[in-house]
Amino acid sequence: MRSNRGTHRARRSAGTLAGAVVCAVLAAGCGIRTTSVPVDAGAAPSRVPCSMSAEDVSTEALKGIPVQIYLVCASQLVTVDRAVQVHDAKSDRVRVAQALLDELQREPADDERQAGFSTTVPTTLRISEARRGDPAAALRLSEQPEDLPSQALAQIVCTYAESESLATDGTVMLGGPGNYAPRGYLCTSETKARPKSVPTLGALELP
Repeated sequence: MRSNRGTHRARRSAGTLAGAVVCAVLAAGCGIRTTSVPVDAGAAPSRVPCSMSAEDVSTEALKGIPVQIYLVCASQLVTVDRAVQVHDAKSDRVRVAQALLDELQREPADDERQAGFSTTVPTTLRISEARRGDPAAALRLSEQPEDLPSQALAQIVCTYAESESLATDGTVMLGGPGNYAPRGYLCTSETKARPKSVPTLGALELP
């Protein structure tokens, strides 16, 4: 009787061992790596939020007149709240344009950089009023607009387009230092999503 029980136990142990071997083989065949210790897969890939906290925005707004400028984030144009010190902003278009240009040229703050923001606008760029014969709404840059990096031009055009004193029906009129007529530039949703090209209305006819 004991002999039969021993034989039965041996068969059951052998069957269990065989089942374990089969499971191990199947796991290996499915590409599953068995392990007795936890596996650290590492940190999840970080995402660029392209947004600022409400605290950062409110702190910036206390420094002057609140404005919005366009910076580059994740290969797109995204608005950032800034503040400028401009008096009588509605009457002095050049001062408004220069103040916004200064903000575009300024290196993003630490919290902005951490959020993924950057700027491509050259620090040497300057702006001046329209010349005699230019349309009244025109502004002149110290470089030809079409010679600027495409993202820099898109930043300028979209930022100026947000200002009622700098845009006419959504059109920003910009010229350069040469004798070329100013051109009308548009900021569209496509420009913001892919700031590699800025729609232009062509050279404006001088009166």
